[in-house]
Amino acid sequence: MTQISVHSDSEQGPREPGTPAPPGRGGPLDSYFKISARGSSVAREFRGGVTTFMAMAYILLLNPIMLGGADVDQHKLDPSQVTTVTALAALVTTILMGVVGNAPLALAAGLSVSGVVGNAVILEMTWPQAMGLCVIYGAIIMIMVFSGLREMVMNAIPMSVKHAITIGIGLFVAMIGFVNAGFVGRNPAPGGGPVTLGAGEELAGWPVVVFAITTLVIFMLMARKVRGAILIGLVIGTIVAMVVNAVADVPAKAWGIAVPELPDKIVESPDFGLLGDVDLFGGFSRAGGITASVLVFTLVFAGFFDAMATIIGIGSEAKLVDEKGRMPGLNKALAVDGAGGMIGGFAGASGQTVFVESATGVGDGARTGLSSIVTGSLFGIMLFFTPVAGMVPGPVAASALVVIGSMMITQVRHIDWEDLSASVPAFLTIVIMPFTYSITAGVAAGVVSYTLIKTAQGKWRDPGVLMWILAVAFVAWYALHPIKEGLGVS
Repeated sequence: MTQISVHSDSEQGPREPGTPAPPGRGGPLDSYFKISARGSSVAREFRGGVTTFMAMAYILLLNPIMLGGADVDQHKLDPSQVTTVTALAALVTTILMGVVGNAPLALAAGLSVSGVVGNAVILEMTWPQAMGLCVIYGAIIMIMVFSGLREMVMNAIPMSVKHAITIGIGLFVAMIGFVNAGFVGRNPAPGGGPVTLGAGEELAGWPVVVFAITTLVIFMLMARKVRGAILIGLVIGTIVAMVVNAVADVPAKAWGIAVPELPDKIVESPDFGLLGDVDLFGGFSRAGGITASVLVFTLVFAGFFDAMATIIGIGSEAKLVDEKGRMPGLNKALAVDGAGGMIGGFAGASGQTVFVESATGVGDGARTGLSSIVTGSLFGIMLFFTPVAGMVPGPVAASALVVIGSMMITQVRHIDWEDLSASVPAFLTIVIMPFTYSITAGVAAGVVSYTLIKTAQGKWRDPGVLMWILAVAFVAWYALHPIKEGLGVS
């Protein structure tokens, strides 16, 4: 069994078979990013960075929607300003991850964090005060990183749960893809299951056809071992979608948040009106100390465990662990992720966290921070070309998510299904992530069930003190609603 932990940056990560080149052979760039040592190349890093960007570019459109509600003073944000700061924060944090963390991990406004901000925080305070809470939660995570607590948490989680996290994220990613493509939908019929095939138990509409074509093209290219299969498939899918949209009568909303057509204008000046508009502690006086503290607690849990699970899953998928299970530069990557909360708060874009869509770039060959620099640079370019983000429709991007999901669930072979202390927590982690649409909920289920199963086996000491602390914290997280009611918090 292996464990993911930190070791010094002077040590090299593992090389893939057939890549005997020693580190540094390619010059300073190769030496700094350890490109050859990780069995990659500049071309693969560039391609992986572009693929990751294409898979997560939707955040430029989705984040303004998620944060578009009015705050407690009924002030609504300007969508163009939110788009600008979303791109800016992603640019800064993703390049920082590449340069400092040297990991193929891209960051942007976290969906879980933005969901909390857009649906809970701004109902209690003004937007600057909400961004102040984001800065505070980022600072708390940074303290956990520098104290070594975050590393200890990651290393305390048993390997079976770590594998389950990778698998669960894979199913979660695939589920997101199927839902975004319209291949899976909510079942409106009473008495039926919660989800159904398509809308109304049948597949309908050209966007679903485009999704199916794109997905199959990517799988076929992968079967032929074509390099850049995911990126090529996304490009082909976008072209097909643009053609279909031009010749068929497809409602704009059927494509999701991005319509596959040439925008009216390509270049647009960025609006930095939200940058630096932060009230650090005003939310505590406006909403009350208990309410604000509960909201910070929720943000920390959402940001901490979503990112932790994503880093574990993608790090394993990228083979960034050595024979002892150590991941190079992990602590630096965790520090950058923690800083993302603060950077996103100061930018006015909500907290930044590692995106699970980074797995698409890893699936296309990315292994180092150079790919993150490419992804971040593209976000920087999009500061001026935000209309172009609307050219890649949701069903096309969804195809990449389904493909990556299929790749990540292969970790299931590493779990000992005969041992209930491994199989039960793994099962709960795997299924709860996609079924609840929450990575954190899946991790919580795995941690809590692991400690209880070990206790039932008479081995309550095996999980260790930190796992028990995590279990208690997760029980509190699950019971957050009754706890708030007991404290009289709305």
